[in-house]
Amino acid sequence: MCYLDGNKLKKIDKTMFTPFHAKLQVLDLCGNQIRFTNVQTNSPFVELNKLRSLKLNAQQPQGLNVLPNAFFRGLSSLQSLYLADNHIFNFATDTFNDLTNLTFLSLDNSGAGVMQLKPGIFKNLRKLSMLYARNMGIQSFSKEVFGNLTQLKILVLRQNVMPTIDVNVLEALPKLKYLDLRNVPLSCTCLNSDLQNWTLKNRRVQLLSLYVLKCQENLKHECFYNFGTNVCYLDLGKYLFASTTSVILLTTIIPILYNKLYWKLKFTYYVFCSWIGQRWRRMRNKEEQCKYDAFISYNSADEPWIIDQLLPNLEGNGASFRLCLHHRDFELGRSIVDNIVSAIYKSRKTICVVSRHFLSCEWCSLEIQLANYRLFHELQDVLLLIFLEPIPESQLSAYHRMRKVMLKKTYMQWPESDCTDPVQAQELFWNQLRGALRSGSSIFEEVEKEGMKNKNKNNMIISIT
Repeated sequence: MCYLDGNKLKKIDKTMFTPFHAKLQVLDLCGNQIRFTNVQTNSPFVELNKLRSLKLNAQQPQGLNVLPNAFFRGLSSLQSLYLADNHIFNFATDTFNDLTNLTFLSLDNSGAGVMQLKPGIFKNLRKLSMLYARNMGIQSFSKEVFGNLTQLKILVLRQNVMPTIDVNVLEALPKLKYLDLRNVPLSCTCLNSDLQNWTLKNRRVQLLSLYVLKCQENLKHECFYNFGTNVCYLDLGKYLFASTTSVILLTTIIPILYNKLYWKLKFTYYVFCSWIGQRWRRMRNKEEQCKYDAFISYNSADEPWIIDQLLPNLEGNGASFRLCLHHRDFELGRSIVDNIVSAIYKSRKTICVVSRHFLSCEWCSLEIQLANYRLFHELQDVLLLIFLEPIPESQLSAYHRMRKVMLKKTYMQWPESDCTDPVQAQELFWNQLRGALRSGSSIFEEVEKEGMKNKNKNNMIISIT
């Protein structure tokens, strides 16, 4: 044994230990003034192949600062190494390569500020059982650095600056029994949720002062062992089940809805657009000037009746009504829907020429929907129904809006050809239709007129009395 501690030695070389290099087992050089400036300095311990314990801690005044390359070459039998309090700026990857029998390593306070240990620095220390690395400024705990320490039993990482610790690295240390993480600023976030779970459930490793470890960033000083991790664990099975179920339902339901509700939804959209347009017109206090007396809604299969009967009796014979028809008055290059909406709102009335062909036409359904909107929601008496042929009640039951109009208003039936006097019946039909077209379009006006008639009737009864 050789104790040279506190002797103000400033340098060492292999010649100092030549007389007893074959038997020397303990060498104490702590508290001297040894310091290196050149990383290429030869190892002073190259011939001390029997040395078992080496103490180099606390070199004055500021530590070793620099460790030369292969500084510990020749120490193949070394079991204990003390390098604490030396403020070493950097550890080379091969610093400990020759220490294959090392079981104890003290690096407390040996780092100079925050540092990142290089991967593989401990790769040959497969017999190391105790590692003290307190206050070294270690930033991360990775498998590349600590993964080869398969015989490690005691690990002290107190006062380092690791915000997270990988549980997989701890699991890769099968002999670990004691772990000191005091004053390590562990983050109480989802990044450490696995570590919290590991510290509470593992029965192999004793974590020193587990129940007093604090969450460093938490102003409430919440403890690490019980910080909230509920949001960190997602039941992937539940979410996968919900997502796949939703996809299956959507792929099943959407085609059905598309087939059953496509036109209904489309009608609703167009009605909504019409409502917005009407509201906008009212807000600007500008009534749209009616260009036509009536918009004629009909199916193309009934066009011969429109041309042969309707047009001559409403636009000819001295009637001179202005009618809007699809084939004649729609604006070229404009969408059909826009043309329909524009025609309905630029006409005082909408005449629906109802037949079996009309009921099967989707565009005719849209036209009567929009006219219904003006009738029931805007209180504009604009809708006139003309039935070209008798239609059974069973066929009309599906068209609830048309039936609602039929219950509210009187509809017109084109006289059948086998009636007693078809010419007189048709003349009466056209007179009634012309009268309906000349009436006002405001329901409020109709109600007011009806009220005036009732008032005059009452006055007449009083005067007679």
